[in-house]
Amino acid sequence: MEELETTCRIRPGYANGGCAGLLEARDLCKRFGRSGVLAVDRASFRAEAGEIFGLLGENGAGKTTTLRLLATILQPTSGNALINGIDLVRDPGEIRRQIGAVFAEPSVYDRLTPREHLRYFGDLHDLPRRQVVARSTELFRRLGMEEYADRRSGQLSRGMKQKVALARAWLTDPPVLLMDEPTAGLDVLSTQVVEEFMSEARAAGKTVIFCSHIMSQVEKLCDRVAVIHRGAIIAEGTVADLKSRFTQERFEDVFVRLVGDKP
Repeated sequence: MEELETTCRIRPGYANGGCAGLLEARDLCKRFGRSGVLAVDRASFRAEAGEIFGLLGENGAGKTTTLRLLATILQPTSGNALINGIDLVRDPGEIRRQIGAVFAEPSVYDRLTPREHLRYFGDLHDLPRRQVVARSTELFRRLGMEEYADRRSGQLSRGMKQKVALARAWLTDPPVLLMDEPTAGLDVLSTQVVEEFMSEARAAGKTVIFCSHIMSQVEKLCDRVAVIHRGAIIAEGTVADLKSRFTQERFEDVFVRLVGDKP
């Protein structure tokens, strides 16, 4: 943590508040199983600081696997990525200090309360307890989960567990956010809060990688998008550029054209 603090000034209640985000994937590949199923096929893209970058694809296209590679949950078969100039393959531990990740299926410890979750992950990141308490209080308030903060997570609904995962990812205020269907299971008001958080992260110079099947969200939030199909990036650009290229008024129709025309 000391090395991180020398380059990122900590604001009260935040771990990485002063850091800009930047992510570059370079020919990432991932094969699974003895048969060598290719889940990610030489995926390359660059997401800038102060940008919400959409990674879009149908189910099984490889977007979640790509995010799991970037989150160091999986190791790439080949290729690499840089996050804030840090090498994914050589220094996965430091990569984990740079990111906050949320996946569509919330992963929480049933025996811990939301407050205990954040305290535990704050300890993992060597955050002062006072900062963890202040940040937790802010996140619980904004996510509307104050009355659930001290209940065991196993007793919570799926949507509330997703809020725990969101709070955990945002606890350290990381420079890069990996958001895979972050609003899955959330109500309209909570979805709005998540969208506000992502917009605030962009305004603060962070990088947000955002996966969603809700094309209206994509159009509203994303500065640029990449479409992944069968593990490979098949199109990239702004929503407006892609709509113009395919002469479509709705981005949903562009997406269907892109993935529907493929064998």
